Order: sequence, then structure tokens, then C-alpha cells
Amino acid sequence: MPTPHISAEPDDYATTVLMPGDPLRARYIAESFLDGARQVTDVRSMFGYTGSYRGVPVSVQGSGMGIPSIQIYATELAKVYGVERIVRVGSCGAIQDDIDLRDVVIGLAAGTDSTVNRTRFGGRDFPAAADWSLLRAVVDTAEQRSITHHVGTVFSADFFYEPEGSETFALLERYGVLAVEMEAAGLYGVAAEYGIAALTVATVSDQIKRGEALSADERESSFDEMMTLVLDAVTAS
Repeated sequence: MPTPHISAEPDDYATTVLMPGDPLRARYIAESFLDGARQVTDVRSMFGYTGSYRGVPVSVQGSGMGIPSIQIYATELAKVYGVERIVRVGSCGAIQDDIDLRDVVIGLAAGTDSTVNRTRFGGRDFPAAADWSLLRAVVDTAEQRSITHHVGTVFSADFFYEPEGSETFALLERYGVLAVEMEAAGLYGVAAEYGIAALTVATVSDQIKRGEALSADERESSFDEMMTLVLDAVTAS
């Protein structure tokens, strides 16, 4: 049945959902990678689609930007539509020197400056971590294909324009954080609350320390490589 943010019917979603932030990116994934894709929701122009990849049902749903937005969609997918696995697919800004543009970052765990998981966990610190089976499937596939990837902690920031700038990034670097993005910690909290599996996989679009960034065309081709990696991994596992 429809929810306040999703207009799909009860069986419209596959049990595995990929979640890019941009709803137009969701459309692109559906049209470029899925067979027989059909749109299942368009509330607030946050598009969702279901199709198949190599014969396996897969859905893709835009999440919007930031933890509050992804939590809405992940919660409704898990609670109402019976979704069992959600993989956030997107971009990130690398912090460590040994991570380059186009590399793939796989979020083993996620720190954040948001309070959502502390609130969720009764005022305690919550260990926001990915699902091991999903993570292993993506890592194994990346290794088989010699795709440069890094597995470790990411930081889900509430600020896109970080007010403390270089000081914050220096602190994150010192604690071994691989990259900054905006959704993983919230997604992992929802997954724990509703007993589903979640993972974040992101292409490095910006090297923050070196001030480097991919062009629009470079982002497109790098994203396609990462999408194929994720789809192959999740449909084989």
C-alpha cells in the first residue's frame, strides 16, 4: 500500500534495492542496467523502478540528499514493502592520500555528526556498520576484477559545506576515515532498527586533500563501472 512518500503497490519492489541520492540517477540506472524496468513511484519526483539484472529482480529508488531523507525512504521500504537489502550507490570525497579519483570506497562502518543514531539508540553511541554478507560479495567481486577499492570507515556529514573545513578533515584523516559522504550512517541505523542488510558503495568523485575533482563525463563513466560491480555482486549473492 502507498506510504506518505512512496506510491508503489505492495509487491512492486524487489527484495534488493539500490539507492542513489539523485532521482534522475535512479532513472538512469533503471534505463541503462535493468531489463524490463518499470516506474513504481514518483511521489515528489523521487523516482523508483523495478526490473531485473541477469534474471534477478532488482529495484532502484532515489533517496534524496542527507541522512533525514534516506531514512524516510529506507524506513518505508523496510517496514511497508518488505525490502531486505539496501545498497546506497553514489559518490564521496576522499580524505586519505592513498585514495585517488575513480577509486571505489566500500563503507564498512560510518561515523557522523548527526544525532539520529544516538537518538535511535537511547542516547548511547550506536556502532553503525554494514552488513557483512553484502560487503564481502562486493569486495570479492572487486578483487576478481582488479578494481581499485578501499574498505573502511566513512563519515556521513550533515554539512555539505563543512563550516570548520580543513580542521574537520584533518581530524577525520587522523582517525583513519576514508571518505566523506552524507547518508551511510543513517542507512545503517535504519537497517539495524528493522533487521535488514545495508551497504554503502561510492565512487571517489573528489580528492579533498589534493583539491581534485572528476569532470561530469568522468563521473558518468566511473559511476557505470561501480554500478556494474554492485549489480554483479548483489545478484550473485
